[in-house]
Amino acid sequence: MDVKIEESWKARLHEEFEKEYFGNLIEFVRNEYKNGVCYPPGKLIFNAFDKCSFDSTRVVILGQDPYHGPGQANGLCFSVNDGVPSPPSLVNIFKEIHDDLGKPIPKTGNLERWAKQGVLLLNATLTVRAGAAGSHQGKGWEVFTDAVIKCLNDEKEGIVFMLWGKYAQDKGKVIDSNKHFVLKAKHPSPMSANYGGWFGNKHFSQANNYLQSKGLPTVEW
Repeated sequence: MDVKIEESWKARLHEEFEKEYFGNLIEFVRNEYKNGVCYPPGKLIFNAFDKCSFDSTRVVILGQDPYHGPGQANGLCFSVNDGVPSPPSLVNIFKEIHDDLGKPIPKTGNLERWAKQGVLLLNATLTVRAGAAGSHQGKGWEVFTDAVIKCLNDEKEGIVFMLWGKYAQDKGKVIDSNKHFVLKAKHPSPMSANYGGWFGNKHFSQANNYLQSKGLPTVEW
């Protein structure tokens, strides 16, 4: 199957694209987009990979589902399009960056600027039906994104993995913490963050300190 995705990823994931589950997944996704409104727009489904090549990936943030409201999802986890108000989880992410690094709260919630610096903003499920959180879970996306994580774990060294909340931490169990730097915290959503375990995690300074120790450029968060 010819999937339109950045070339360095295509070279490593082409075997996944030929598997039966992936064919069934793409058929399901095509029908969903044809028969109703889904997010992100079709051309942005693989945006996380297109904006952050395999070769440039040095930080991975794991999300769960794309946003399911109009105009929000742009194919990068936790990110929204320019001009769209930052959702509560993203507000808490920016608050933690402010507390950790002293940076002002950005006027835009579009995290493309992170992706271009080598931060892979990966949702476990890459599509969703409008207004229906979790509607595309269990259809094959998780198998595909597990393969992505395994590929990064096996073929690279010294990646910072940020695993926020139980779902991301369970998905990240395959990661070898002897080869990579694994950071864990509560999820930044208000339901979780307000009860402790998100604020004060200092993941962003820890990530930069680790990258610096490896002689790699830090991320301008």
